[in-house]
Amino acid sequence: MWAQERHRRIQGLLHQFKQMSADDLARDLDVSRETIRRDLLELESAGLLKRVHGGAVLPEPPSEAPFADRLQVRRKEKQAIARAAAREVKPGQVCFIDAGSTTAILAAELGKIAGLTIITNSIDVANTLNGLRQDVTTLLLGGRLHSDVPGTYGELTLSEIARFRADIALLSPVGIHPDHGATDFVLHEAEIARAMIQQSQRVLFLADHAKLGHASRVAICPCDRIDLLVTDTGADRKLLAALRRAGLGETLVAD
Repeated sequence: MWAQERHRRIQGLLHQFKQMSADDLARDLDVSRETIRRDLLELESAGLLKRVHGGAVLPEPPSEAPFADRLQVRRKEKQAIARAAAREVKPGQVCFIDAGSTTAILAAELGKIAGLTIITNSIDVANTLNGLRQDVTTLLLGGRLHSDVPGTYGELTLSEIARFRADIALLSPVGIHPDHGATDFVLHEAEIARAMIQQSQRVLFLADHAKLGHASRVAICPCDRIDLLVTDTGADRKLLAALRRAGLGETLVAD
């Protein structure tokens, strides 16, 4: 059994039973206790479980910093990422953009490109683009408002996304991990990103170096569904190589 399959099985057992001993895991997966020990170390480093004496438990869900605070964290890196990502967008294209701190910064860069149609659930993105230039069309998706990240979510938002086909999706996850792909902290944000990916020809993820190698609670997509990752110069080269081996298409390091 491959390590990735064991990791999925271990997580499934923990979600079912909340706590498992290393001996029980070794027996259920038919591998040695030493193999299980290595698996638990890797999963703990990714934040997907917590090791305890003799086994493992599910971790307590961490709290995510308020959106206003996240806008200011690593702002220079996010601005560099936004400039580099905008250069991947061609005049006249149709773009999906989700609600996130990096995509909020990206909006001002996209406002410099002629003839775009921007489809977004982000109120910040829509406000930034509104009136910047007459030949840019901004469509704010309907739905329920969220109390933290200023955006729309829910079944209405998802149904509206399904009405469009985009040239490119520009998305900002909580983490990107070689084994676990792109992930988010909350379900409704991951659902929006997944829907936008499904309706787009090309998928770009914008993630600063602190998000790489990190896995959060809700899966968005595997690495092989990401056409381009735009990150910053703080990114670990070995980690970028691991992401490419996991199927990620290309990486672009913004300076």
